Amino acid sequence: MDTTAIEGVLTAAVARGLPGAVAMVADRGGVIGTATVGVRDLAQPAPMSLDTVFWIASMTKPVTTVAALQLVERGKLALHAPLGDLLPGLARPQVLEGFTADGTPRLRPARRPITLHDLLTHTSGFGYDFASKPLLDYMRQNGTPSIGTCQRAAFALPLLFDPGERWEYGIGIDWAGQAVEAASGENLEAYFRQHIFAPLGMADSGFRLGASQRARKVGMHQRQADGTLASIAHEVPQQPEVFMGGGGLYATAPDYMMFLQMLLHGGRFHEAEILRPESVAMMARNQIGPLSAGTIGSALPEMAAAVEMFPGIGKKWGYGFLINEQPWMFGRSAGSLTWAGLANTNFWIDPARGIAAVLMQQLLPSGDEAAVQLLCGFERAVYDGLNE
Repeated sequence: MDTTAIEGVLTAAVARGLPGAVAMVADRGGVIGTATVGVRDLAQPAPMSLDTVFWIASMTKPVTTVAALQLVERGKLALHAPLGDLLPGLARPQVLEGFTADGTPRLRPARRPITLHDLLTHTSGFGYDFASKPLLDYMRQNGTPSIGTCQRAAFALPLLFDPGERWEYGIGIDWAGQAVEAASGENLEAYFRQHIFAPLGMADSGFRLGASQRARKVGMHQRQADGTLASIAHEVPQQPEVFMGGGGLYATAPDYMMFLQMLLHGGRFHEAEILRPESVAMMARNQIGPLSAGTIGSALPEMAAAVEMFPGIGKKWGYGFLINEQPWMFGRSAGSLTWAGLANTNFWIDPARGIAAVLMQQLLPSGDEAAVQLLCGFERAVYDGLNE
């Protein structure tokens, strides 16, 4: 693939004010294109490079999903069994129905238990504080920390609806990470390293930064009121009470591409079988029936804008991925698989075209207009290159 157009899109974005980005494209034969443009940090400029380490945030979710499905394959977890016996914190879920006049939360028992399927599909009823004003109000009133603090107390949340009722983006996959730990007897860091990262050669991926990774870590940036970007301090807690299975990982673009290539190859890569082909196929199928996915609210606009991904077309959720039911205007085929990280890291897998793509940026809020514009331009350039 000629990467001239991709490099041009990235260079133009940097000229418009974005700090920098790393892009990669692979097909079933291997990596076919890479591009690095700009700097790691506006405050302390160092050139962006392929080995730059990013906080991939919710791009952690497919990794945790793969770990859970490995344990399903081994008979240690079940997709449709209640999880209350394994995870006591899920034994008696409560649904938040609103607040009394004096601000007291109104709670009632959920109508059915929570299953691993619910957690992996974002249909459990759990939400995120940055996306749900009622949940944010509940957390502030009760002093509940955000999941980003990696404190165990962050899991003590009510549901926003009964399990299975609708799709709502939230901490369900953080709970799935806890199920992986309970079923395997290993913490999530050790489990990922042994069963996913080491077999795939993902040496720069993990929850905690070693000296080498820290030296290559990209800086975080945040959009200011005047439209400019400023460097801000940000780091996932390095001595966590719990590992954040929904958003705690750091990785490089090449590392994450190895993970995507494994999925593109039906679960096997680098002579390692990470998942069975039937499990990968299950990840890529609609798992939410008639429900619709991909619309996320905004209660903390400095962190995340309200967004509907792929507006105007049908959207489903498999296990670990959003699935667009029709072809998308910038190139990807119907049935492609995608998700993103809070700081505007993105990926997609297009099984019909046999490709995977990664675009790494590091800025807030999620859904920043300039970051989305870059993603759309990158996607268009990828497919233009494939069609030449």
